[in-house]
Amino acid sequence: MGLDRLILPEKYETKLGLKDTEIAIKKLKDFFEAELSKVLNLTRVSAPLFVKKETGVNDNLNGTERPVAFNMKEAKDDEIEIVHSLAKWKRMVLYRYGFKNEEGLYTDMNAIRRDEDLDNIHSIYVDQWDWEKVIDKKDRTEEKLREIVKSIYGVFKKTEKFICSEYKGIEEILPEDIYFVTAQELENKYPNLSAKERENAICKEKKAVFIKGIGGELESGEKHDGRSPDYDDWNLNGDILFYYPVLDMALELSSMGIRVDEEALERQLKIANCEDRKELDFHKKLLQGELPYTVGGGIGQSRICMFFLRKAHIGEVQSSIWTEDMIKECEKNNIVLL
Repeated sequence: MGLDRLILPEKYETKLGLKDTEIAIKKLKDFFEAELSKVLNLTRVSAPLFVKKETGVNDNLNGTERPVAFNMKEAKDDEIEIVHSLAKWKRMVLYRYGFKNEEGLYTDMNAIRRDEDLDNIHSIYVDQWDWEKVIDKKDRTEEKLREIVKSIYGVFKKTEKFICSEYKGIEEILPEDIYFVTAQELENKYPNLSAKERENAICKEKKAVFIKGIGGELESGEKHDGRSPDYDDWNLNGDILFYYPVLDMALELSSMGIRVDEEALERQLKIANCEDRKELDFHKKLLQGELPYTVGGGIGQSRICMFFLRKAHIGEVQSSIWTEDMIKECEKNNIVLL
């Protein structure tokens, strides 16, 4: 179970032991969080671990993943779901708290994704910084998206310099600039490769890449990757990926985008055959023009720790559940999971 997906680098040796790894994780997260909030003008807010299903606020991801659900003693008729992410919840909070144009929020998001396929970079436990900021409708443009991506990439660059100054065995590998490409351009460039193979190929060449336009069908009729239809505008979103030499692969560190307006929501719900969602509270407010126009995303906390500390497995930087055979196979190859 999962061993066929496990990558075991030859002669792998961690740069840091268990205790030093935990210390480094704290330093890294504190530095990145402070820089991100400063660059994007974000205020930290508290986040829920679970939401009511009826609100429509939970992230449906690709539409097939099952949320962990339960009810509570005091309200047995309410179905409560552990969040998958906070993409829609954040937009509601910006509205409720009265955030103004170019102001935003970020939060520590913790989630359980029970249907995740376990491997070096996937866990059933998800921890990320979820961020969201208000923009003017006229700024729902590719230029605005590029501007924000470049700002976030600057935070990655600063963080790498900081970690390399703290730990002499770790060297800088990120390029000066991030490369922009659309999912369609990638398909055109690598027509005989799968989406993941295209990501590996372009990241190996460019080292740091933003792939734009994820969720809709490409000219081939296939999707580069799945996206829920009710938060990102599929024409104005994308993923930040870096080439990761430890595993010789592309590593996605952030998914983000300019969020749907009324027209994009109508269009994407129809394409996804999810028009029934228009009766949910979040969707009603959006379609009636009550919610602000926003841009936002998630940045994987364990993923960035894994990348900057040059770890071979995400379980080296987070405590989660792994199969016994994966734990044993990792131990045989000098990969010690927390």
